[in-house]
Amino acid sequence: MQKKLTISIDEQVYNALYHVVGKRKISRFIENLVKPKVINEELELAYQQMSEDSSREEDALEWTEGTIEEFHNETW
Repeated sequence: MQKKLTISIDEQVYNALYHVVGKRKISRFIENLVKPKVINEELELAYQQMSEDSSREEDALEWTEGTIEEFHNETW
């Protein structure tokens, strides 16, 4: 699904985009530049794979429970 976005840019930048990229290709050009900066698909895949590793998840849970217990037992 696509969404419409209105942005304001310098006239010189617009003219250069129009000249270099073409009239009906500016949106795709900008999306291709921005997407890798805001959507890290490799990172999402890595998190997904880590969550599917049951041994890793058990170790993480054990560690967090131990950390919470240590914090709870500290005297202030």
